[in-house]
Amino acid sequence: MRPDSPPSLIAADDRGLAYGDGVFETVRWQGGRAPLWPWHLARLQLGCARLGLPEPAPQQLAHILAAAQQASFDGVLKLIWTAGSGPRGYRRAATVEGRLIHFWGALPQGDSRGLRLVWCRTRLSRQPALAGLKHLNRLEQVLAANEWAPDQADEGLMRDGAGQVIAATAANLVALIGGRWYTPALRNCGVAGVGRRWLMSTQPIEERALKKADIEGADQLVLINALRGPRWVASLHGRRWTRHAEVAGWEQRWQALFDAGSLPLPTL
Repeated sequence: MRPDSPPSLIAADDRGLAYGDGVFETVRWQGGRAPLWPWHLARLQLGCARLGLPEPAPQQLAHILAAAQQASFDGVLKLIWTAGSGPRGYRRAATVEGRLIHFWGALPQGDSRGLRLVWCRTRLSRQPALAGLKHLNRLEQVLAANEWAPDQADEGLMRDGAGQVIAATAANLVALIGGRWYTPALRNCGVAGVGRRWLMSTQPIEERALKKADIEGADQLVLINALRGPRWVASLHGRRWTRHAEVAGWEQRWQALFDAGSLPLPTL
């Protein structure tokens, strides 16, 4: 059941709407529980600190979380925290009062087949000040995700301006190379995903710079995000893979995490 809550209102002068001045989190719920919420909250707080924004009031978040728990909600909660209303121009007001926007949605449906990937033409800009954050500026991903038709591919891999492989448009990347698992380093751009963090907390996965040739020569590719968990890649242009046994184990542990709800919600 979806929690009963009024729709969020957005002012025309909201800085998130005008400039992308803010951060967001997309949280998976199952049975009124969000096992990865503590990591979502930590990333939201990091984003606020890095962007110089106040954090949402704990009681605001607690009210939203309580509604999901009481409704035994299954689905997706999207939280958007903006710099609120402000004057025209890029400079914020002397005092920033943030605005919390949220809405509920269904979990995207998936299946067990491997993903079909393509290389995106659109490149990610290098900006270390924003690297790792889930900020509201996502036009590069919008452009990239519209480069292919749904019947041609499921996702696209993005590189930065220097040619380093960073991620898919809406998921982090993990690659098995020479018997070891690697994920792209995100020092200059990209989102440090909560699903990626979960996987790295349970598996020996090393961050390193990866080139296109590394990915095309890998023994297995996996995409992961906070909604769908780990998903194996079946093809990338002419290269094809079968699902690695270790990845099947990751998928089972991901589902068990949500079935058990092993990480409790923190007290706010």
